[in-house]
Amino acid sequence: MSEFVRVPFTKAMKKTHTILLPEMLEYHSPFLQAAFEASGYRFAVMEGSSRLKEKSLRYINHDYCYPGVLIIGQILDVLEEGKYPADKIAFMEPQAGGACRAGNYYHVIIKTLKKYGQPQIPVISLNYKGQEKHPGFRITLRLFRDAVTAVCCGDLLMSLYQQVKPYECEPGAADALRRRLEAEIAGRIKSHRLGAGGRRAVYRHMIEAFDQIPVRKVFKKKVCVAGEIYIKFSALGNHHLEEYLDKRDCQCVMGGFINYAIYVLDSDYRAYMADTPKPVLRRGYDFAISYLEKIQRELYEETAAHGRFEMDPPFARLKERALQTVGCDCITGDGWLVAAEAEAAVERGCKHVLIVHPFGCLVSHVSERGIVKKLRELYPDVNFQTIEYDYDSSDALRESRILLGLSGGGGFL
Repeated sequence: MSEFVRVPFTKAMKKTHTILLPEMLEYHSPFLQAAFEASGYRFAVMEGSSRLKEKSLRYINHDYCYPGVLIIGQILDVLEEGKYPADKIAFMEPQAGGACRAGNYYHVIIKTLKKYGQPQIPVISLNYKGQEKHPGFRITLRLFRDAVTAVCCGDLLMSLYQQVKPYECEPGAADALRRRLEAEIAGRIKSHRLGAGGRRAVYRHMIEAFDQIPVRKVFKKKVCVAGEIYIKFSALGNHHLEEYLDKRDCQCVMGGFINYAIYVLDSDYRAYMADTPKPVLRRGYDFAISYLEKIQRELYEETAAHGRFEMDPPFARLKERALQTVGCDCITGDGWLVAAEAEAAVERGCKHVLIVHPFGCLVSHVSERGIVKKLRELYPDVNFQTIEYDYDSSDALRESRILLGLSGGGGFL
């Protein structure tokens, strides 16, 4: 058997197999799980574990980047744990494509499963281009709509939580509300397939619920966390950076995932038009980008109408900001989006910006370090620091750079 033989996820498997997704989007995963379950899939997110590096590097080369090491480590952890029967699971790996190695680990996972002795487990590529198709898995228009709703709910939950948690009068109040809303809204996504009116009602419900938590007006440093998408959003990947900042009297500020999703589509569209200047797929790209911006606009309108809470700027405004720094042709990896998110955070009062990425990720090293140089020229009073994450780097070294990034400056709620 070739090491790259692809095992199909069949239509029959949809009823019998659990699809397992790596832990990547801490705030969004409960809602995304509900979106997939609403379309009839059995779905679960792999939980973080220890010793993932040791498990992973027994099967792959040490040169693989940190997100790839963690993802494969989680897969092996699931197989060793035995919580799910090996003949009743499939693994899913999100792929944005482009120059990112971790986004193209589809064949590496298949090869790893063969080495482990479980070559019969299907591996599903989650991508918007229809690559590596499986007869039992399709991104239908219904699933697409539910997933976009899930992402927007995750963005709002993240933003509200980060603006309330550091200032709560009663410790644990924001966490308790977060857990309650996760279960409640996931149930709505799974059962009702929210339309525009339902989405807006959910957004208002979340905003009003967080508005009821008593807060203190105290000094907190507002710290923007931007950078490579996995390390930015995954608590497993960034070693619980948000919790670390909270313990040091900081408010974490992150840009939403919906802007990243639009950025990926927009960048691919830009590359397509540059390489193949024929408008064959223009309508498809225009529809998808316009739809995402429309759903995002609903969220931002409801947040603005309430008046208390902030969101990161919508995609169109972020793109305008990028023109001031690196330009919109910088689309390798997370490219200009990192610069635009950092600028937006500075305008929201952040005097500290941590740009996080995996060590060994050439995309991040080349692109983000160039971005930092330009940002420091534009905002000399803001502390910009790059933070690298790797399986061999010490906690002390990484935390010393974080503390360097937190030195000086500050802000108030």
